[in-house]
Amino acid sequence: MRMFLTMALLGVLYAVFAIVLIKFQVPYVFIGVVVGVMVLIQYFLSDKMILWSSGAKQVTAAQEPELHRIVEQLARNAGMPKPKVAIIQSVVPNAFATGRNPKNSLVAVTTGIRERLSDRELAGVLGHELAHVRNRDMRVLAIANFLVTMTSFLMTMLFWNILFGGFRREREGGGAIFMLYLITLVVYFVGQLLVLALTRYREYGADHSGAEISGDPGALAAALEKISGAMARIPEKDLRKLQTASAFLLIPPRLKGDDIMHLFSTHPRVEDRIRRLRELEQRARFGQR
Repeated sequence: MRMFLTMALLGVLYAVFAIVLIKFQVPYVFIGVVVGVMVLIQYFLSDKMILWSSGAKQVTAAQEPELHRIVEQLARNAGMPKPKVAIIQSVVPNAFATGRNPKNSLVAVTTGIRERLSDRELAGVLGHELAHVRNRDMRVLAIANFLVTMTSFLMTMLFWNILFGGFRREREGGGAIFMLYLITLVVYFVGQLLVLALTRYREYGADHSGAEISGDPGALAAALEKISGAMARIPEKDLRKLQTASAFLLIPPRLKGDDIMHLFSTHPRVEDRIRRLRELEQRARFGQR
């Protein structure tokens, strides 16, 4: 419900903003086309860019039979095609999934996470990642980010217009351009907060769906406890290597715990995720009894 409410608020925000752009006679169609092309390129190439930036290498079933076995079983549980599997040579215990749909998906795990987790815990983590793919989170976030990216593009154009006076209509004057810039700035900031809230809710959703796929909420909770404890001891130079993929990771590097930083985080607090999973585990046990 919170996720759908956030999406509705995002829609209302940009519907009102579109009315403002029409009033100011801004060529929003042109801007939308330019940004749309940019977002589509990012959407279709994001998996390749993430693999390249993280250093992930695809592995075959012959190279990693146990990992492929777990992924295949989870994919069967989820009712989706088996995704490709990749390994990242990193001591950072983490994992991520990418792909615009279940037929074009990939899950990647670090060597660090394989060393620290049992097969049960690893299955819990991979169930979470497959849930992201099954829920088509990449598509939802691409749509949400299109709106924020369009605002950012317009904000940049207005900034240079104010700075150099280009494209300024005499009847509008500099004051009107500056007013539009301030409105765009506010819309960008609020829109960014809503998109970040949406990503956090989708992480909760992937935790819940992933627990259903693996059939073991406690496994993912135990994995999160181990990983969050280990992350605090990882050198910064190793954490930095996965920063470009932080929005896709199971736990982003250096996630702060205070309320202010939480607003600007792509992930919920680990403690909150663990608590919800433990509650889900208790309900599952009670239901079995």
